[in-house]
Amino acid sequence: MSAVATPVSPMLVRLAAEKATGALLRDHGTLYLVDGRVVHAESPAAPGVDVLLTTGGRLPRENWDEAVDRAGAHRAVGRFLVDSGRLQDGELEICHLGAVFDAAFFALSPTSGPTRFRYGVGHWFGTVRPVSAEAVERETVRRRELLDAVWPYPAVDTAPVVPRPAAPGQTTGARQRALLAAADGERTPAELARLLGRPAFHTLLDVRRLAAAGLVETPLTPDPDPVPSAPALLPVLPVPDPDIALLRRLRDALEAHL
Repeated sequence: MSAVATPVSPMLVRLAAEKATGALLRDHGTLYLVDGRVVHAESPAAPGVDVLLTTGGRLPRENWDEAVDRAGAHRAVGRFLVDSGRLQDGELEICHLGAVFDAAFFALSPTSGPTRFRYGVGHWFGTVRPVSAEAVERETVRRRELLDAVWPYPAVDTAPVVPRPAAPGQTTGARQRALLAAADGERTPAELARLLGRPAFHTLLDVRRLAAAGLVETPLTPDPDPVPSAPALLPVLPVPDPDIALLRRLRDALEAHL
């Protein structure tokens, strides 16, 4: 995977190389593979394709439930939605790809927990359009970089969204206005995404943009606990005051080369 210098998930890289089929389970979500390609993804942090379709207003909930009841056991829910005329091929593909990249972003987030793979496990939604593991990794890295470029304070991603008053003349777009209207100071970005039927990553991006504009509070990062000092084995000698002028010259020289 030359496009990603350091793999987000070395196990995903290996599974893609061996063309494995099954479920890659991580702390924050699951990726489903067929012949080494990603065909589905889900995460507790991201709305599923059902929410994007029904809450988003494209599909009545009863139509979704019917598709699951009639085609879920055959792993063909997506195919049923198209064959029954509920959705067009193109719109299903776009919605499903959006849900896959959205959930994969969270599923592939850094974790200290175990990563497991269950061979042969499939998802009841079925295959719509397989995506290469390389594309999933590349998009995950791009999204991480984009969030940090907008507002490098990840605490806003999980904290309740607390709106702040706009400055005189400050405006927002319709999507951001709807997000601010739903933000009650208690809902997190993930909860707002589900409420509004939007992808979680795009909600995070809007929240970071609003925080950068001063329209959403950025939680303070708590100071780390002080590290206790080791007992002195030798008498502690007084430290002379630093040469303030020398430090300033050093700072100026460093800044001149930035």
